[in-house]
Amino acid sequence: MSELRVATWNVNSVRARLPRLLPWLAEVRPEVVCLQETKVIDELFPREPIEELGYECALHGRKTYNGVAILSRVGIEDVQRGMQDDEGEDERRIISADCGGVQVVCCYVINGQEVGAPRYHDKLRWLHRLTGRLERTVDTRDEKVLVVGDFNVTFDDRDVWDPERWRDRILCSQPEREALGEVLESLALHDAYRELHPEPGGFTWWDFRSFAWKKDRGLRIDHILASQPALEALREVVVDRAARDGEKPSDHAPVIATLEV
Repeated sequence: MSELRVATWNVNSVRARLPRLLPWLAEVRPEVVCLQETKVIDELFPREPIEELGYECALHGRKTYNGVAILSRVGIEDVQRGMQDDEGEDERRIISADCGGVQVVCCYVINGQEVGAPRYHDKLRWLHRLTGRLERTVDTRDEKVLVVGDFNVTFDDRDVWDPERWRDRILCSQPEREALGEVLESLALHDAYRELHPEPGGFTWWDFRSFAWKKDRGLRIDHILASQPALEALREVVVDRAARDGEKPSDHAPVIATLEV
């Protein structure tokens, strides 16, 4: 048996964060890395320095907004981009691939702006479409599947530094949590981090404003969802808080799952 580490990280612009990303890849060297908010068209993605570190790149980006990518040191096969439904132009929010025998789906869920806004309803609809996309493209019953990324939703109050202050606000409203819960229920997925760490905390995002990082006023909105076979192979899930510290960080920290494969 060998270990496979799968990381997810909203880098908030891969080119702006490259001075942080490259040293992290060189030091931590996860076998698979899923990036969100790359904010660059595929032709301008900084592929060369990442490939020099031994990673293949599967990209699905656009200018200025959104964008996802999978980096792998264990091969990338069967790459599939977008929702693959009949609802028009995709926003470059989802990409999937088989990496080292694990089906990896990288997602960047719509933020939603505020409860009740048009984009809030788009977000709920997007999560519903995600269920359909997964049902069409991955086998969560019998295969090791990880659905990872920035979901822009907390599961419950354990994921919130001050639950009462955030009650019914965007990222924490009940309809959002129910929509994410339906993804898990429909696909028989598990919240990998909470399976191993049931205690409150494990924040992955801290607002750039109001000294949130220094005061540890965070939310857990970056998740790794595991199929039952992946859960049985799961050995650890950690939040790499060190990657959130220092100069010019992303507002998110990477989350890393270790599986035996």
